[in-house]
Formats: sequence, C-alpha cells, structure tokens
Amino acid sequence: MAKDKIDNIENKIEAKARDVQGHVKDAAGGLTGDIGLQADGKFDQFAGHVQEDFADLYEEGESALEKAVTFVRDKPLLSLGIVSVVGVLLGWLFFPRRSGS
Repeated sequence: MAKDKIDNIENKIEAKARDVQGHVKDAAGGLTGDIGLQADGKFDQFAGHVQEDFADLYEEGESALEKAVTFVRDKPLLSLGIVSVVGVLLGWLFFPRRSGS
C-alpha cells in the first residue's frame, strides 16, 4: 500500500476517534450539567466529521488524478491535442486580437 493511502486511513481512524470522543464528552456534559463540556464535545464531533470529509475528498481527488495520468499515458497524442486546443482557446479569451486601424 502506498504511504499516502496509509496516511489517509490513519486520518480517517483519527477522525472517527475524535467523533466518538466528542459523543462521550457531550453525554458526560449532559449528565453533569456542564455546558462547557457539552460544547467541547459538540466541537470534537464537528471536527471529526470535517476531518473525515476531508479524507474522503482527498481520496476522490487522488482517484481523479490517477485517471488523468492513465489517460495521458495511454493516449499521449490525443492528450497533447486537447491541451493545444485549450491553450489556443484560452489565448483567444485572454489576449483578443486587435483590429488593425
């Protein structure tokens, strides 16, 4: 397994642990009437969810990048043609021709 994938799995495990820790703090704060502990628990839950969502986005981006690299490797001439057309279109958009006076 690649190091990035292992790091991403570890990141997801940390996120889940933080979420569980947040639930425990929230429940303990609710039982004891400690609003600060409850708020801290809600924050930990939120942070855990955000961390897990970020890990999922990283996986999706990595997958898209792998697909793009495979496409370029399999069809280099078509890739070069696509990049050339996009470059010309961007050139026309950003540097329009000036009419000769």
